Amino acid sequence: MDTLELLAHPVRLRIVHAMRGRELTTAQLCARIPDASKAMVYRHVDLLAAHGVLEVAGERRVRGAVERRYRLHQGRATVDAEEVAALSPEDHRRVFATSMAVLIAEFGAYLDSGNADPMADLISYRQHAVWLSHDELAEMIGELRRVIHPRLANEPAPDRAQHLLSPIFFPVEQPPADAGQEGP
Repeated sequence: MDTLELLAHPVRLRIVHAMRGRELTTAQLCARIPDASKAMVYRHVDLLAAHGVLEVAGERRVRGAVERRYRLHQGRATVDAEEVAALSPEDHRRVFATSMAVLIAEFGAYLDSGNADPMADLISYRQHAVWLSHDELAEMIGELRRVIHPRLANEPAPDRAQHLLSPIFFPVEQPPADAGQEGP
């Protein structure tokens, strides 16, 4: 199973999100993903561990059973550019649908948590349609990366909450075929 196939499943992707920057047991993951059955979470944790996306950070005995704490193997939780370049339009459609399903599930879990306060938590789900050339889009993506990447290294702390950031870029309108050409 390649990395994309492994991560392009809603429950597995939610597990990866939950594991970023922390060590959790499967029971703790079940609490973070309450809309998935415990059996499903355990099955997906086992699959992610078998493929090296999760690694055992520690073990202890609890009531006669072994409880494992897992951590994310960051290098294995990333789909490389070659895999993305090889995707068919149908593959992109499937991966995008999975991403949207995860966003909907995570947002629903947030709202159902009992202490959701969208205004105080600065919730945003705005969409903006901007006119950009290919070079302008590449420049904007570079600027966003320079802002976002340093924050990916932030560790959990008492004053920090984990936020799901999902930049999505795709053209909704192609430039006309004669764009940039001078008329007669």
